[in-house]
Amino acid sequence: MTNYIKLPAILLLADGTVFNGKAAGKIGTTTGEICFNTGMTGYQEIFTDPSYFGQIMVTTNAHIGNYGIHKEEGESESIKIAGLVCKNYNIGYSRKEASGSIQDYFQEENIVGISDIDTRALVRHIRHKGAMNAIISSEITDVEELKKKLEAVPSMDGLELSSQVSTEKAYFHGSPDATYKIAALDLGIKKNILRNFDDRDIYVQVFPAKTSFEEMDKWGADGYFISNGPGDPAAMPYAIDTVKEILGADKPMFGICLGHQLLAQANGIGTMKMFNGHRGLNHPVKNIIKDHCEVTSQNHGFGVIPDEVKSSDKVEITHINLNDQSIEGIRVKGKKAFSVQYHPESSPGPHDSRYLFDDFIEMIKGDLAW
Repeated sequence: MTNYIKLPAILLLADGTVFNGKAAGKIGTTTGEICFNTGMTGYQEIFTDPSYFGQIMVTTNAHIGNYGIHKEEGESESIKIAGLVCKNYNIGYSRKEASGSIQDYFQEENIVGISDIDTRALVRHIRHKGAMNAIISSEITDVEELKKKLEAVPSMDGLELSSQVSTEKAYFHGSPDATYKIAALDLGIKKNILRNFDDRDIYVQVFPAKTSFEEMDKWGADGYFISNGPGDPAAMPYAIDTVKEILGADKPMFGICLGHQLLAQANGIGTMKMFNGHRGLNHPVKNIIKDHCEVTSQNHGFGVIPDEVKSSDKVEITHINLNDQSIEGIRVKGKKAFSVQYHPESSPGPHDSRYLFDDFIEMIKGDLAW
């Protein structure tokens, strides 16, 4: 039986706004940049997505935990969010396949959260004020003490985090007898990306974030993948240099999310901290090359600078966001390299964007005509 007592808890935002609620997960204190996700399902995938490392997640769906936890469905081996804010924190669950409750899960992984919050009011506040740091505590009730702790938390702008979530040692995924070999730079890679490569007869070697192109190239891969991940892409010169070297060697390359931003950086295009970012399962994106629209899953707080993409003579735009016209995809002129800002391995459409993995294979084969 799950041991859970609803003790008082406090959420304090960097602008001084205070929300009072109830403790969820481990009793303790946690800090990070607060953000919100508009997805109606998939809370476990959100919790375990390495791109959320260092962030306190607000879930806009009213019920979290109601279908329990199935650990085999995580996007990584552990919870990556810094903390959780939700309205209804459901200990009981109805899913037969679940291996346990959300409370057991959070206690096992030392995750601090807060529930019984008016998340609609909180999200409206963040939408108006923008992303900011926050602190959750179920052990400290003195707001002034919490303010002092919060002042010491660094801004996400300028923060390098990918090396903290990347694998420490290279590993393989898939069958060694597969037709193609891909070298993946792990900046916070999700398991479902690897599954999509495996489904396409690809053997992947996953390398730590700071692996050089020279080291990866020894394996003789047919193509290179630059993964998603957390933090500020401008604070990752090691990864930008690696992407430049892959481009210089004229190798097929595909980037997702952070990988998209790094491909832009490698071509002299800047990135920026977004006011709120895109996090949800229903973002409409138009492929302007194929003239069709996709329902996409997104999770990013940084983006490429649109004007710099439009004025660049090195890349061209392939995808745009239909909500705010932000740049969702680029390809490099004269090179076998492309990227998207969203997550084609996810299933919001449900599979509107999976063709991008197929395009990568066609590029490796030399059959992709752009």
